[in-house]
Amino acid sequence: MKQRGIFEKDPGSKVWWICYYDQFGKKRREKAGTKSVALKLYRKRKQQVLEGKKLPELFRKPSVSFGQLADEALAYSKRNKRSYRTDVPRFASLKEWFGSEPAEELTPREIEYKLAKAAEKEKWAPSTFNHYRSLMPLSYRLGILNRKVTTNPARSVTHRREDNNRVRFLTEDEEKKLRKIVPAKWPSHIPEFDLAINTGLRKGSQYGLTWDMVDWKSRMLNISRTKNDEAVHVPLNDVALAALKTVFERGSGRGRVFRSSKTGEALENARHWFDDAVVEANLKNFHWHDLRHTFASRLRMKGAPLEDIADLLGHKSLTMTRRYAHLGPNRLHEVVSLLKATDTTSDTEQTAVSPTVVQVSVN
Repeated sequence: MKQRGIFEKDPGSKVWWICYYDQFGKKRREKAGTKSVALKLYRKRKQQVLEGKKLPELFRKPSVSFGQLADEALAYSKRNKRSYRTDVPRFASLKEWFGSEPAEELTPREIEYKLAKAAEKEKWAPSTFNHYRSLMPLSYRLGILNRKVTTNPARSVTHRREDNNRVRFLTEDEEKKLRKIVPAKWPSHIPEFDLAINTGLRKGSQYGLTWDMVDWKSRMLNISRTKNDEAVHVPLNDVALAALKTVFERGSGRGRVFRSSKTGEALENARHWFDDAVVEANLKNFHWHDLRHTFASRLRMKGAPLEDIADLLGHKSLTMTRRYAHLGPNRLHEVVSLLKATDTTSDTEQTAVSPTVVQVSVN
């Protein structure tokens, strides 16, 4: 039978907590231990509240909610992280799920359960789960530094393994479908699509482009800082150059390259049109980042060396680029062809053994 005011925070753990309101109407929760101890402590606290007694200092100390930690972590992100813009909606979701909870009372099991539930509902990739997960320990680490909390339960939440070898690229038929849908419904975004598929830029780099990064004379994009914190110089083919010229002629040629046609503000990403186009084209398991894979895969299929593709993508080593190796001409076919077929018939005849006659002398 369920007892009022006591509960197992983690069902089956046999660790019981109490929940009550103090004389100021503040909701309090305390870890008690066994169920019998929890019942006694609950009755004791209720009696203390009725008598107007001061609770022990430990229990009167205002608890810090996870929402407060999240707000401080978001402020830190704004000052120090390049991913601030993507952190904003993620912190908003985390506050929705955990914001009102006392930060030190959350358990690894609770955190992992809610994140896993959201991942299942929203069909997150493992990397998306890990992005949300990483913001939780960050919030607690900053909370510990600021002496708001003493523990970091999020540190124990399991990191999901990411499949970095996944290669999904547009087929010619799939591209034809998109090129029918996008001009019909989102014609102003065609240059964004063209530039992505002809440069292999990451989404953050593309939507962070400013006009001073465009070298028209050298037909080059000079991006001073990428995901790897290194400069990258991206040559522009005819299609990419034409896409940039189209956008340039629409605006002032200052500030961000891609800006909203209605508000004039810089665009943050392509989700508001690209995801809908993918759904309408009935493309399975395809995301904006796969345009980068398309760029690299097509170069490889045209015979481009992996070293050149790595330079264009801004990879520090060939480790990540090797995922495209199987798509192009493979030198290993020449290697295995060194083993020629042999004429086994002559070998058999030469190695045939005549029956041995054993002579036994009889005395």
